[in-house]
Amino acid sequence: MATPVVVTKKRREELLESPQFPFTERDLPIWAQDGDIPEALKEYHLRAWGLFQTIPMPSLTDEAWRRTDIRGLKASELTLYPVLQKRSLRPPRDLLKPLVGKKHGGQVVLVPAHAATVSVDEEWQKKGVIFTDLKTARKHHAEFLLSTLGQIVRPEEGKFAALAAAFAEDGVVLYIPSGVRLKAPLHSVIWSPGVRLARFTRLLIWLDDDSELTFVHEMASPDQGEGQSFHAGIVEIHVGKGAHLTFVEMQSWGRDVWNFTHERARVERDGTLDWIFGSVGSQLTKTFMEIDLIGEGATGKMSGFYFTDGDQHLDHDTQQNHLAPHTTSDLLFKGALQDRSRSVWQGMIYVAPGAQKTDGYQANRNLTLSPYARADSIPGLEIMANDVRCTHGATVGKIDEEQLFYLLSRGISRNEAIRLIVEGFFEPIMERVPYGGVRQRFRTAIKQKIE
Repeated sequence: MATPVVVTKKRREELLESPQFPFTERDLPIWAQDGDIPEALKEYHLRAWGLFQTIPMPSLTDEAWRRTDIRGLKASELTLYPVLQKRSLRPPRDLLKPLVGKKHGGQVVLVPAHAATVSVDEEWQKKGVIFTDLKTARKHHAEFLLSTLGQIVRPEEGKFAALAAAFAEDGVVLYIPSGVRLKAPLHSVIWSPGVRLARFTRLLIWLDDDSELTFVHEMASPDQGEGQSFHAGIVEIHVGKGAHLTFVEMQSWGRDVWNFTHERARVERDGTLDWIFGSVGSQLTKTFMEIDLIGEGATGKMSGFYFTDGDQHLDHDTQQNHLAPHTTSDLLFKGALQDRSRSVWQGMIYVAPGAQKTDGYQANRNLTLSPYARADSIPGLEIMANDVRCTHGATVGKIDEEQLFYLLSRGISRNEAIRLIVEGFFEPIMERVPYGGVRQRFRTAIKQKIE
């Protein structure tokens, strides 16, 4: 008798290879701007590039990536050099409108690989405020960058953190000196059209002691519909002693974009951070968001809004680190899901040894509008002190059929009824947003998704 032959078939997922980027060291921005970049900054980019080559690509065996498979990313097709039509370089008017107040105290509008438009009140410039694009900061504020860049988010923290650190030449730099309290909000927009384009951005916000600022930042692109595009970014935030920052961050990338970011805020003694986050765009997003409360009396509040449809996949990984006593954190993320979309939220409250009298709270609420949508919600606590109050919670639910029937019985259309229920679901988030323009942007996103 012939020896039996056992034939095994691998799943399609097992046949996919890890993404391979086509870039080399000669593609780093330091060579294109040789005369403008100080030697120490060149070394920073080269070190990040070396780390990128040694850090393995994330896989489903990594705990943080178990629910987000990136092997479908066609990295080899990406380019650093977009060919753009002139009419596509102008951001939509809605992106440029003030979301906080009636006018900006300053605005940066940036299109990657093109010159940025920067405007800032002269009064604030005289007081030492820096608000400009990253390329300009390298020329005129190199010493400030050398003392701050990479201090909060290090390149070695991940494959995409190293990639962004190596290649980011587009971004926004913001510095508020001690004692300066800006009443008018600042606003920045990164508008990034382009097909099969790799984008790398950096956002640095640095508030010295006893300063105050409201800042709105948005990243957006049109729906290209041709292949995949890619974004890797870093956000670094420093809130000094007794300083107060309200930071509104909006992500409305086009549906072709695979988006990866590492974001961290560091809050010192008696400092306060109010971080408002909205995510409605991209094909796939993996975002690491952390608040480090390093000084006694520091407070960090994070309010997140997301809405998915189609086959979108949004993964938010949050960390609230209490590293000093008498610190407070408060996180609420709420999301709605349609069609076959998926959301992942992984949250952790960490209380360090000796961080007594900590008060930490986190909650994630999800509303599925389709039987095929999926929401994964994983809260966590790691407590190393014995005099704390820390709570967490997570829910995933469907639309209440009795509520829907009541609205339909009053002659309201089904789409309108669903919109009203979803708006009611998001109302606790809206109540945490102190600005009417931001709330209206969220409500517009809800309406567009449902329609």
